[in-house]
Amino acid sequence: MSEIHTEHGHEAHGEHAGLDKKKIWQVFGILLLITVIEFIIALWVIPGKHMSQHIGNYVYIVLTLLKAYYIVAYFMHLKYEKLGLQLSLTVSFVFIIYFIVLMLIEGGYLHLHMPLV
Repeated sequence: MSEIHTEHGHEAHGEHAGLDKKKIWQVFGILLLITVIEFIIALWVIPGKHMSQHIGNYVYIVLTLLKAYYIVAYFMHLKYEKLGLQLSLTVSFVFIIYFIVLMLIEGGYLHLHMPLV
């Protein structure tokens, strides 16, 4: 295996070489755009009754998950890890969210309109 040494003597991995300044600014731009969309929805669309609060909440959730993906994938370098690690972290995260929602439902803090059997 070839090793690339920096000025400090640390190894740099070739698989992380895809994250250059251009890509960082591109991801920053995407995150900024998503944030601007969230502000427009919060300050103009929902108060102007162009979208209901219920739909707005779902839009916020989707946009927040999209921002979380970009942050974890690029700035925490998960995109450059092996598929097995990506899947194990993603599946674990989904189960944690699922269990939190179940606990909120069972604890009575989250009321879903479901018929009682």
